[in-house]
Amino acid sequence: MSTAPELVEILPGHRFDVDALREYLDGRIDGVGESFQVRQFQGGQSNPTFLIDAGKHRYVLRKKPPGKLLPKAHQIEREYKVMAALRDTDVPVPNMRLLCEDDEIIGTAFYVMDFIEGRVLTQPELAEVTKPERAAIYESLADTLARLHSVDWRAVGLEDFGRPEGYVARQVHRWSKQYEASKTDEIPAMDNLMAWLADNMPEQDETAIAHGDYRHGNVILHPERPEVVAVLDWELATLGHPLADLAYFCMPYHLPAGKPGVRGLGGFDLKELGIPTEDEVLAIYRARVGRDDIPHWRFFVAFSMFRIAAILQGVYARALQGNASSADALQVGKGAAVLAEAGWDLAREG
Repeated sequence: MSTAPELVEILPGHRFDVDALREYLDGRIDGVGESFQVRQFQGGQSNPTFLIDAGKHRYVLRKKPPGKLLPKAHQIEREYKVMAALRDTDVPVPNMRLLCEDDEIIGTAFYVMDFIEGRVLTQPELAEVTKPERAAIYESLADTLARLHSVDWRAVGLEDFGRPEGYVARQVHRWSKQYEASKTDEIPAMDNLMAWLADNMPEQDETAIAHGDYRHGNVILHPERPEVVAVLDWELATLGHPLADLAYFCMPYHLPAGKPGVRGLGGFDLKELGIPTEDEVLAIYRARVGRDDIPHWRFFVAFSMFRIAAILQGVYARALQGNASSADALQVGKGAAVLAEAGWDLAREG
């Protein structure tokens, strides 16, 4: 199986005026005057992403999808802002080139960043690599997340990137509204989970830069070494609770493998694969950030399942409308019910 992102011709639902884009970029980034080709990355479910070959240079363009969008969704301007702010930290991010907020150029706002060569492994079992590499990749992922959460968000100019308190309550409210706005079928487990989360909020609050969608498919690994060289897809980033970010990354430990729209490790022999346990991942993270414990873990994992269930419901709704970012969005969107049921099962354990 290839570890390089799949490139396709621009999908019919995402076509835009490539000549207008070239004219706009000429003089703003290098290579456009020599040659210009745009292809679309396959696999993303939210903001359409494209590879630009311009002369000897390669860039990535990320834009909002066309059509009517849910409130506060697809905020590519925020992606640009957080990656630009992290440029001089030890969190690996691509170099940002420009942000265009003029909808008249290609129909929506977009930004351009450098293309990073490397491997993208989307599934948590890491079948594409050797057994010794798997533990090292998990360690690098946990270490990179810890580095992000250790960044002084005030010092890098992100004081206005979100409210530094009440993140979990706001997220439960936000994604409950998003879920209701994109609802297509009844999912009783989702209704139960939303109510349970609202009634079981941890009192202790913490603030860090939260990625919001930190997982295997959203990082680029070095072409040869088992280390993260770039963190991508910052659309959901904000000032938030670091344990919510950590729990989201650890969700596969609590989910079944082989279900549409779900990346789970359930059913795999982790020791045989060489993949560290959840406790081992948490130990790496704790050591890097210098914390003794991780309270309310069950809540944060259930909360993460709720969030992704709401997101997948939005993917499914967009697929039904015909403007999803990926050809397999209908199948992926079906994972909403699986996530909601897993989250509700976890909530009931206590």
